[in-house]
Amino acid sequence: MVDLGYFSLTLAFLSAAYAIVASVFGARSQNERLIASGERGVVAVWGLLTLAAGALVYNLVIGNLQVEYVASYTSRTLPGFYRFAALWAGQAGSLLLWGWLLATFSLIVLIQNRTRNRVLMPYVCAVLMTIVLFFISLNLFVSNPFDLLPFTPAEGKGLNPLLQMPLMVIHPPVLYQGYVGVAIPFAFAMAALITREVGDTWIRTVRRWTLYAWFFLGVGLLLGAKWAYVELGWGGYWAWDPVENAALMPWLTVTAFLHSVMIQEKKGMLKVWNMALIIMTFGLSIFGTFLTRSGIVSSVHSFTQSGIGPFFSSFVALSMGGSFWLLFSRRKALKAQSELDSFVSRESSFLLNNLALVGACFAVLWGTIFPVISEAVRGVKITVSAPYFNQINVPLGIFLLFLTGAGPLFAWRKTSVASLKRHFTVPVLLFVVTIFVLIGFGVRHVYAILSFGMCAFVVGALGTEFYRGTRARHSTNGEAYPVAFGKLIWGYKRRYGGYIVHLGIVLMFAGFTGAAFTTETDKTLRKGESMTVNDYTLRFDDLTQSERGEFTSTIASVFLSAAGQPVGLMVPEKRFYPIQGETTTEVSIYSTLREDLYVVLADFNERGDVATLKVYLNPLVNWVWIGTWVIVLGTLIVFFPDRRERRSTSQEDRPPRRSDRAMRHAGQQVGA
Repeated sequence: MVDLGYFSLTLAFLSAAYAIVASVFGARSQNERLIASGERGVVAVWGLLTLAAGALVYNLVIGNLQVEYVASYTSRTLPGFYRFAALWAGQAGSLLLWGWLLATFSLIVLIQNRTRNRVLMPYVCAVLMTIVLFFISLNLFVSNPFDLLPFTPAEGKGLNPLLQMPLMVIHPPVLYQGYVGVAIPFAFAMAALITREVGDTWIRTVRRWTLYAWFFLGVGLLLGAKWAYVELGWGGYWAWDPVENAALMPWLTVTAFLHSVMIQEKKGMLKVWNMALIIMTFGLSIFGTFLTRSGIVSSVHSFTQSGIGPFFSSFVALSMGGSFWLLFSRRKALKAQSELDSFVSRESSFLLNNLALVGACFAVLWGTIFPVISEAVRGVKITVSAPYFNQINVPLGIFLLFLTGAGPLFAWRKTSVASLKRHFTVPVLLFVVTIFVLIGFGVRHVYAILSFGMCAFVVGALGTEFYRGTRARHSTNGEAYPVAFGKLIWGYKRRYGGYIVHLGIVLMFAGFTGAAFTTETDKTLRKGESMTVNDYTLRFDDLTQSERGEFTSTIASVFLSAAGQPVGLMVPEKRFYPIQGETTTEVSIYSTLREDLYVVLADFNERGDVATLKVYLNPLVNWVWIGTWVIVLGTLIVFFPDRRERRSTSQEDRPPRRSDRAMRHAGQQVGA
């Protein structure tokens, strides 16, 4: 299976190169056979990478320790569940997964567009296969997952203890789908620029792919936050870690694209800007992969330092340079069809939204790479910590929250004074009342007051929109209010599904704001002694140790009471992994909608009668996870097409007439 895997990688490399050449030459010469041959090359790449990935998984599961990758990331005592997850635990395996995922997405794109976008598809295939070829090259020439050791070790090094939890089996593949998914809209954007087919067709084609990438980047980030919260034992879920930032940056730019593209569809504006956003998003996704694998930043998420960095940096530079050069050369074809009519309009709110999102992305990018720049310039690595990121991004976040509520209330082109009064009265009233209530209850944290007030403003704005639409259906069709509400959402999925996503973001912001009131307490207790944190009493009862295969477990039994009433047993834990010589923390959490009581076993003595407990009280943190589920619901609704969209798609699905193809080809030749 090792030879099969390496041979499949080699053939995939040759097939990808052939698919690029055949697609480009087929498109330039209008040779349908050559174009079809290039597409079959894409199918071959997918099949061969599937064989290669399957061969590596097989060796991981059976524990073939002669394979260096298997010996580095598994052991004979590691459960099969985690042996499979070792596919993305190391650099070589994760690169193979990246390439296989993109090959899979490329195959799906081929199937979706077998009868449409025929002018674009050869170049789409060529761009996608170029990216796949880069990742295959890394596997073949830099980080080969099928390298063999000169001997078979008695035992493997095992999986990183921090990765041995169910969330880390889910989190990386989910995040990868976001990283890889942005390559699809990027490929269509490049194809549109090459062919000068820069209308709205490519945007409609990639809308769901863009939403798919946005969704999985966001969910991947939140799964990573949940993992950090329950596994690292530091009491929080976000620390502006460089690798966290690496996934956040493309999410910010793709969010900007999803908003600004509506202006292009509606008004024919921002064509250059939307192209630039897609290019930046793809570049940031590759840059994030580079950060994780180059070893230039320190992170619990990153791989060890390697020589792969120069290859990634060169690829980022070439792809970004070539893409922006192509965009510049096609700027006249991307001329806007209309101009901004009024500052008080929905277009303006989307523009401000874009500026804030890109500004936040730039601030995060600068803070992330500043240690690298400082080391290169001054020879000293100056680390940028959380206060820098919070100082810039908290105000920007509150401003974005305002736009989340205000945007839907503005009209296209221009909003009248009467409309402003009618639409903004309830949201502004809720904002003001919330601020006064918080101040009355003694809250003095300025950003927290503004954030909660803005959450109330957005809920008021979204609630007003849902109420108006439901009442209109009730009055027009005589439908009962629950029926009218459901049909309103289902009839206008893109609009109202988006509002549900916005509601989920509001809930998450409420959870984020709760972090401003987090408290931390630690105390050393003997058996039978207690500590009090607000209304909670924790009594240390016992300490037990046991052997559990890969690790030795030490568990503290802590009895919890809330407001004098017994709640139950909390069991914070320390695990020692002898193979890696590492210790991890397993926290115990008592969770309510109001707050989390977060208990860490910080230390203990050898006799087991003394333990040091560190206790965090984290207000509102559950609303972060609840908001995530609301976003999932809203995104699923948006994925379903509306009736008008289905009609538009069915028209595009009809194959173009031969005369249409000839005219387009003539246009390409003149443009060239």
